[in-house]
Amino acid sequence: MSSSNLSHWQKSVNGLQRLMVTSQPIPEQPIQELDIDLSRPIVYVLPQDSFSDRLALHECCLKLDLPSPFAPLEIDGEEVPRWVALSAAKMLTGLSKRRNDFQAKFEHLLGLHKTNPQLDVQVIPVSLLWGRDPGKEQSVSATILADDRPTWLRKSLIIAMLGRDNFIRFSRAVSLRYMAEQRGSDSDIASKLARVARVHFGRQRTVATGPKLPDRNVLFRTLLNSEVLKDAIEEEARSKGISIEKARQNAHKILDEIAANYSDKLFRVGDRVLGWLWTKLYNGINVRGAEQVRQLSQDGHELVFVPCHRSHMDYLLLSYVIYKQGMVAPHIAAGVNLNFWPAGPIFRRGGAFFIRRSFKGNKLYSTIFREYLDQLFKRGYSVEYFCEGGRSRTGRLLPAKTGMIAMTVNSVMRGLERPVSLVPVYLGYDHVMEVNSYHKELKGKKKEKESAWQVFSAIRKLRNYGQSYVNFGEPISVHQFINHSQPDWREQVADGNFRQKWMTPMVNQLANRLMCNINDAAAASAMTLTASILLATEQHAMNRTALERQLDIYLDLLRAVPYTSRATVPEGDGKAVLQQVLDLDKFEVESDSMSEIIRIFDGTAVTMTYYRNNSLHLLALPALIASLLLRQGEQPRQQLVNNIHSIYPLLQAELFIGLADNDLDNYLDGIINEMSHQGLLQQRNDNVAPNGKHRAELLNLANQAQETLQRYAMVLSRLQQEPDIERSTLERESQALAEHMSKLHGISAPEFFDKKLFNTLTNKLKELGLLGEDADHAKVAQMSGLVLSLLTAPVYNSIISAK
Repeated sequence: MSSSNLSHWQKSVNGLQRLMVTSQPIPEQPIQELDIDLSRPIVYVLPQDSFSDRLALHECCLKLDLPSPFAPLEIDGEEVPRWVALSAAKMLTGLSKRRNDFQAKFEHLLGLHKTNPQLDVQVIPVSLLWGRDPGKEQSVSATILADDRPTWLRKSLIIAMLGRDNFIRFSRAVSLRYMAEQRGSDSDIASKLARVARVHFGRQRTVATGPKLPDRNVLFRTLLNSEVLKDAIEEEARSKGISIEKARQNAHKILDEIAANYSDKLFRVGDRVLGWLWTKLYNGINVRGAEQVRQLSQDGHELVFVPCHRSHMDYLLLSYVIYKQGMVAPHIAAGVNLNFWPAGPIFRRGGAFFIRRSFKGNKLYSTIFREYLDQLFKRGYSVEYFCEGGRSRTGRLLPAKTGMIAMTVNSVMRGLERPVSLVPVYLGYDHVMEVNSYHKELKGKKKEKESAWQVFSAIRKLRNYGQSYVNFGEPISVHQFINHSQPDWREQVADGNFRQKWMTPMVNQLANRLMCNINDAAAASAMTLTASILLATEQHAMNRTALERQLDIYLDLLRAVPYTSRATVPEGDGKAVLQQVLDLDKFEVESDSMSEIIRIFDGTAVTMTYYRNNSLHLLALPALIASLLLRQGEQPRQQLVNNIHSIYPLLQAELFIGLADNDLDNYLDGIINEMSHQGLLQQRNDNVAPNGKHRAELLNLANQAQETLQRYAMVLSRLQQEPDIERSTLERESQALAEHMSKLHGISAPEFFDKKLFNTLTNKLKELGLLGEDADHAKVAQMSGLVLSLLTAPVYNSIISAK
């Protein structure tokens, strides 16, 4: 389509409007994301008859290769309108210019479908949002901008003030063929369409702006006057021997420390600032899975975003992406350590509410925080929190801290009627700015306190950091989860007592499901895959051709047998993917008379483990298959699968792998078949064997799991040696051996002797009945022998000699 669809005067007006208007389409690629069929007729449905809206839509459609609303549409030799508006335009007096003919136009379109059985018009609802201020206190500007059907004078002011903040939201097409075949007259169906469209557009605006924001002081008074906080204030006064007024002042100070001060104006400015920042930092922001989240929001769900935590950039990136996806940016639970000038006031206006590291021993604080969070849910604000409790220093997903999850569950059980959905989010980066400081901390250096100087220093060092990834995982309905876990929970908490014995196990189960869903949406990037391959070599170096071949193997494996439908894999072959990371100057390239050699820069192997760990779980099971076949040789396929089932619960707990038993069997079958298809394995009748011609490639794959298996071997062999050993002693001795092994065998991964991993491992062993008074010693011996058989000879000897 082109601007030739416009008349001369329309072109003149459009030229003037283009100077003031910048429109953001949602989604960015509606044809692909909404499955729009360009071979079928398209009619747009708009909330109101507005010429400026149609011009903005016209410009947007030109860029998206969609038909313009001004483009003629001919059906069966008859020209019909390309657009239909629910509400007629207003004159300056506020009266409608003419009678709205929405219903008549749709009755006509439905009639055309009955005379032509092959016709199927796609009706696409389109919302235009000029600015996204949810509103607060009434003011002159708020009154002017808030009218859903403004006069042309008001619309001119809206365009002048908010033209750079116009969002055009395309919704999924409705088939008029389907509607025409429904029972009822054309008039009834057209009336139903009108009612549904009005509800739809109303929800679209709520999704984008969120509910109206209360005055902060009014919110404080409401909370302080609630019965729960009155009781907490009285108890504070009694326990500390102070007056009620003093205790109330303390409560007010705590609220002031916690509460956000959300500002739509900051987001409008932030949109431009962050847009500039991302172009400086990244080649692209890759977003996956946002459409389902938008639909949940439109369906009236309370959204709680639960991302993994890699960097301080997470706050900014996720809020920016959510805002750009047409949803209201969430209120974010941020560590109180970030409440320093100038970042603190900015974050607070960006929706951050601050949380202390620990509530222990401060009942007033914990009560206030819980009630504040409950108010956010009740008022319909989306919320975001990082349940790992802090940024991951190793690149692995950390076990969840369950405090915020428990508060969310409590809010639901206290009578929150709106459905609440937890939305797991995987965040990944080709470069994490704090990665060097993370490794210094892991070596024992004290964590530096956040400050303005750190912010300015980070800005000064800005450069291109490759790609970033925001993948939305499978949402979890909190109501459904509680109902499934404890069907009679309403009767049990009817008296307001939420301290039920099943609460903690249920919350832990929910937290684990969340972490698995985050990893289910992982992004295998050029950076993570290349780092994984080079770290699995003895000298952290590889011939370029061999490296490209290994990348091809991993890429084909991940594409042919997806870890989950939400996991993403970089586009291109091994050669193209390798070039992406070489362009970032992350690896050293040497040339000799035979070939190019790609190696990890001296001293940066520890840094590379961070990126490898981001997606380690995606290759864990293929690596285990390679390990079993390389170390044990040809074996029946079922024996191979059985051995994986023996080790899988440990991998599942450590790497948050969410595959259930049935899914695991299907996944393993797919992996074995694909590895055979690639020539890595050979299948003879019911037996599987490694292909000797591809031993080098299989060895690299097997090495992806070596450090993990070594930790298991240390713990299991020690447990086999002394079955009655105390759990704490087992963890301590295993950690000491791991630290010794890391020095002896040059293992660069700082998490190799991380006590948290040993704690996770022993906890799982206890759960499996392999640790404790009633432990199955025979099974411990069997698992110990299996894992030890998968180690290299030098490592095996080191562990055995340590006994």
